[in-house]
Amino acid sequence: MLHHVEINVSNLKEARLFWDDLLGRLGYTLYSEWEKGVSWMYGETYLVFVQTEERFLESGYHRGHTGLNHLAFHVATRADVDAWTERFRALGIPILYEDRHPFAGGPNYYAVFAEGPDRMKVELVAKK
Repeated sequence: MLHHVEINVSNLKEARLFWDDLLGRLGYTLYSEWEKGVSWMYGETYLVFVQTEERFLESGYHRGHTGLNHLAFHVATRADVDAWTERFRALGIPILYEDRHPFAGGPNYYAVFAEGPDRMKVELVAKK
C-alpha cells in the first residue's frame, strides 16, 4: 500500500488552484496545510505538495527527466473522462496527445492526459 507521495512545486499558490480542484472533485479530502505546503488524503494514502526552495527553482521540473513522469487517477466511467476533458479545456489546461485523445493509451484505454502546474502530466482513466 502506497503511504504518500510528496511533490515539490515551483509556485504553491498556482499549484493549489489546480490540485485543490482536481483532488477535491476526485474525492480526496484536505489533510493538512501549512505555509509552504498542503496535503490531500484518499483512504490511507495522501499526496503532498510543497513549495520548492528558492535555491532549487532554477533547475525546474520536466516529466521527461529522471524522476516522476506523471500521476494517474481512476475515474468511474468514460463520461467522467469526457467531463474532465471539457473542464480542463474550459480552464485553459492543455490536453496532451490531442490527436489521439481519448485513446492515447491504446484502443481499449479511455483516458485524458492533461498538463498541470510545472507541466506535470496528469492522467484520468476510466475504470469501465
